[in-house]
Amino acid sequence: MRFYTEQHKHYCGIDLHTNKMYLCILNQEGETLLHRNIKTEPDTFLQAIRPYREDVVISAECMFSWYWVADLCGKENIPFILGHALYMRAIHGGKSKNDKIDSHKIAALLRGGLIPMAYVYPQQMRATRDLMRRRNHLMRKRAELFAHTQNTASQYNLQIPLGRIANPQNREGLLDRFADPAVKLSIAANLEMIDAYDRVLEVLEKDIINNAKEHDPTAYALLKTIPGVGRIIALDLLYEIEDINRFPRVQDFASYCRLVKCPKESNGKKYGTSGKKIGNAHLRWAFSQAAQLFLKSNEPGKQLYSKLTNKHGKGKALSILAHKLGRAVYFMLKNREAFNMAKFLTE
Repeated sequence: MRFYTEQHKHYCGIDLHTNKMYLCILNQEGETLLHRNIKTEPDTFLQAIRPYREDVVISAECMFSWYWVADLCGKENIPFILGHALYMRAIHGGKSKNDKIDSHKIAALLRGGLIPMAYVYPQQMRATRDLMRRRNHLMRKRAELFAHTQNTASQYNLQIPLGRIANPQNREGLLDRFADPAVKLSIAANLEMIDAYDRVLEVLEKDIINNAKEHDPTAYALLKTIPGVGRIIALDLLYEIEDINRFPRVQDFASYCRLVKCPKESNGKKYGTSGKKIGNAHLRWAFSQAAQLFLKSNEPGKQLYSKLTNKHGKGKALSILAHKLGRAVYFMLKNREAFNMAKFLTE
């Protein structure tokens, strides 16, 4: 956890919502200079903080509508600190809670150097990252349709399996396999939605790949040197990591990717683990997929997995493999080197 500890003359905490934002500005002595609820508009916001622009720092909790505030502060050369929502327990732990109280707490934490910092993702890559996340969401919905179609075949005990219906040519004549008209209509709806998803996903992927070649073509090419990692997993890693230099140590990167457990200890006693939701869920998914794809047509990888399975079991062996891949990606991007299988197996 990193805290913002720089000193300023004024500290502004914002409790941010889509239509209103509650501002609280404190000075170095902790005196309240401004405590007001205003409209969520750039001009109104700049007008409110104008008397304190000489030396002010802005902070808001990480929630869905912080993009415009971060971009506005960047444009106006105002320091902006994004508070990590899950670490900011002081906001949610009071007896009373409202926008006025929350904005004051954010300003007070900021003044005391106790704001846990979240990463402010750069504006130039943010839209493409969000587009990639949307693409993954649509792909999962598409996978649900395939699963429902296969489950329906199992319900009616079709003797011949449907096969890999993700391949369009294997979907020919699929409706004729079902006798009931209502079941046919259900499967036809699935197939029509799958075709629609295919068309949309093709457009999205083309745009994302073109942007990736502009943003960081070297990193994109390096990530694809990992066995089993294709363009989609490479794009996920590229846009969720953004800049590997924001992680001082490989341990920090592994923790951010949710590849390690966080132990709870007190007075020499262990109380299990915590913090499972702190970190990047998208990177966790990407490395889990990469670990499974790494084993396909990769004999050295299969041998390593076999050793890990014999010692730890299948589930933990995959987690260890994902962790090793995470460490490998860190040093690949840090040193700008392609994947080295011999080095990977010996570490």
